[in-house]
Amino acid sequence: MDKANPDFVAALGQAALSIWGDLPRDVQETLFETAMKGRDDQREAMARLLHERHPRTAHPRWPA
Repeated sequence: MDKANPDFVAALGQAALSIWGDLPRDVQETLFETAMKGRDDQREAMARLLHERHPRTAHPRWPA
């Protein structure tokens, strides 16, 4: 992927955060997994941020 303009990336990220709770769960999961690809050390912090901003999106854990 070409390096995108950082301002565009930030604007798109802010837009996604602002509507996160309105997105269908499958879209949330796809965005989350795409954003966290190669960032395993940041997964928990990102999940916590999203769940704190949008409590109704806090999904139950997947069965083990």
